Amino acid sequence: MSEREGGRSGGRRSVWRRSLTPPQPPAGEAPAPSPDATAAPEPPSVVQAALYRNGVRVSSPATLAETYRELREQPSGMAWIGLARPTEAELHSLAAEFSLHPLAVEDAMEAHQRSKLERYGDTLFVVLRAARYLDAPEEVEFGELHVFVGPDFVITVRHGAAPDLSAVRRRMEDSPELLKLGPEAVLYAILDAVVDGYAPVVAGVQNDIDEIETEVFRGDPEVSRRIYELSRETVEFQRATRPLVGMLHGLMAGFAKYETDEELQRYLRDVADHVTHVSERVDSFRQALTEILTVNATLVTQQQNAEMRALAEAGFEQNEEVKKISSWAAILFAPTLVGTIYGMNFAHMPELRWALGYPFAIGLMAVVCTALYVVFKRRDWL
Repeated sequence: MSEREGGRSGGRRSVWRRSLTPPQPPAGEAPAPSPDATAAPEPPSVVQAALYRNGVRVSSPATLAETYRELREQPSGMAWIGLARPTEAELHSLAAEFSLHPLAVEDAMEAHQRSKLERYGDTLFVVLRAARYLDAPEEVEFGELHVFVGPDFVITVRHGAAPDLSAVRRRMEDSPELLKLGPEAVLYAILDAVVDGYAPVVAGVQNDIDEIETEVFRGDPEVSRRIYELSRETVEFQRATRPLVGMLHGLMAGFAKYETDEELQRYLRDVADHVTHVSERVDSFRQALTEILTVNATLVTQQQNAEMRALAEAGFEQNEEVKKISSWAAILFAPTLVGTIYGMNFAHMPELRWALGYPFAIGLMAVVCTALYVVFKRRDWL
């Protein structure tokens, strides 16, 4: 069990995953070495190739050519070939050997496909979008997995780090009673691994949404960008999970036609239940992010309105102060003007020799100042 799976042992776990979990060795005994540990080094794109008979690995070919030869020598066997970003030559070789449909091979070459299920004769082609949550950057990484399932072979073409198919292979090999059910059992185990890998992603996205809600009400200026980025990841997650519901129901609809084993039918229904649960959670995430974005926009608008109101109030107060200063400046300007006129040194000016000239000037200053004060007071400038 990987570290990620071990951390989730207390959460929801499928019946398929429980049945594939091998029994733990007694205390003090070392676990038996995995066949993968003694396998010969594989070429870069061939992650693992093995032949099985009655649920037991009988050989581990090092190349595709050896796999083809040994499978022909064992008509009752099953080949399970795992590839990671294979070359066109390798895919064309597989297509020629197992009669794979050209359209499916083209999809496996190009990648970037939507989740889907296609049947070409007796070969089933499945595209899955795996996902894993990266704790350090707090983001979701998506991978793509293409699976060819035939009467005596399973071919997996992986684009991306997820899912960990080596763990699926080990669990299947530790449960030969399930592995001997054939390629369909391997397909359902892969489906379960992909769906089970969605659980930590759901938990991570839920935690991010909780953090975003706190940041929104705290007024973090960077929260809008984080909401947008998480919304994009949620949309991508939704595109990965939503088609799986229809795909699994399509497989269940063919139980009778293709005489699927009853045990596998139960496992597939369990996987379908998990997919439905995950799809509903992802839909709720999308709705929650939409509501959070609306709330954030409302809070930002309210904050902007408050700032504009504060600016308006500050401007109003400033205008009132300007009015007061202007009013007093005008009142003080009136006596200054009168005094300036009578202070000019001209020999011939009216009222220079008038005995009441000084009282008249003082009275004129008082009248003008009083009149200006009354005017400004009535207009609430003072």
